[in-house]
Amino acid sequence: MQDLRIVFFGTPDFAVATLKTLVENNKNVVGVVTAPDKPAGRGRNLRQSAVKEYALTQNLKVLQPTNLKSEEFNKELKELNPNLQIVVAFRMLPQSVWSLPKLGTFNLHASLLPQYRGAAPINWAIINGESKTGVSTFFIDDKIDTGEIIKQMEVPITPSDNAGSLHDKLMVTGSELVLKTVNLIASGKVYPQKQQNSEPLKTAYKLHTENTKIDWNKPIEEIHNLVRGLSPYPSAWSHFINGTEEMTVKIYSTLPEITNHSEQTGTIISSKKELKVAVKGGYIQVKEIQLPGKKKMDVVSLLNGLKIENGATMR
Repeated sequence: MQDLRIVFFGTPDFAVATLKTLVENNKNVVGVVTAPDKPAGRGRNLRQSAVKEYALTQNLKVLQPTNLKSEEFNKELKELNPNLQIVVAFRMLPQSVWSLPKLGTFNLHASLLPQYRGAAPINWAIINGESKTGVSTFFIDDKIDTGEIIKQMEVPITPSDNAGSLHDKLMVTGSELVLKTVNLIASGKVYPQKQQNSEPLKTAYKLHTENTKIDWNKPIEEIHNLVRGLSPYPSAWSHFINGTEEMTVKIYSTLPEITNHSEQTGTIISSKKELKVAVKGGYIQVKEIQLPGKKKMDVVSLLNGLKIENGATMR
């Protein structure tokens, strides 16, 4: 077994689970690289990343470079003398950084590569109606998510999953996979494989205003999968026209209702306890929604405080 000197790169909660697993399994983490503190909240007070908060509780050395190519950061990194680097939910590394350690730098990606390379693999797996996804560890190279795969683990996607619940499953499975990968590398029994691009590849595009808007003309299951694939963050959205008022609403939870009807697409049907939108092949029942300036609420709470006018629509 090789003696390891690990530098860990990560920022959000997703990365904390992996760092915690390494620490609790007595892996020698000699340094942690995370994002600089950022102003947050109304007071604009500086907020530490989730990874930094945990690292400090473990008395780990923390580096927070603004520029990964700077001489100062590269000097500090070399002084840590890492022979292995691990990247979980961090930005792209320059070659001067990822090529530094003798045993390489590997990344944890939340998909079964080569499928869903890119920024939002958890969201797109659900949006596209997949029944399974997983996590992959791979050695970083000069492109994005294309390096040789070390190990993978599958995770089922259930009909009740949304992006939040799948995130949590992959976070746990990912931390297990990283630990297995570290043990393989330490034992010298790692045999990475080139990624096979034989199937049509699906991409995990960055999420933005255009691809998170609900198109009510799409098939009913596609609309439902979009909503759950974007819930709780960044959330699917729609224009809601209620009488003379038009507003932008976020929709967090839906239920497809397959049935024949003659309503025009986008028409809202409501009662005291139900709000649904007419689409091709049935209705989309809205279960959780957020109006501008309000908190997320269940649809019964919405209907208690808002009169839905005749002819109200989503578009």
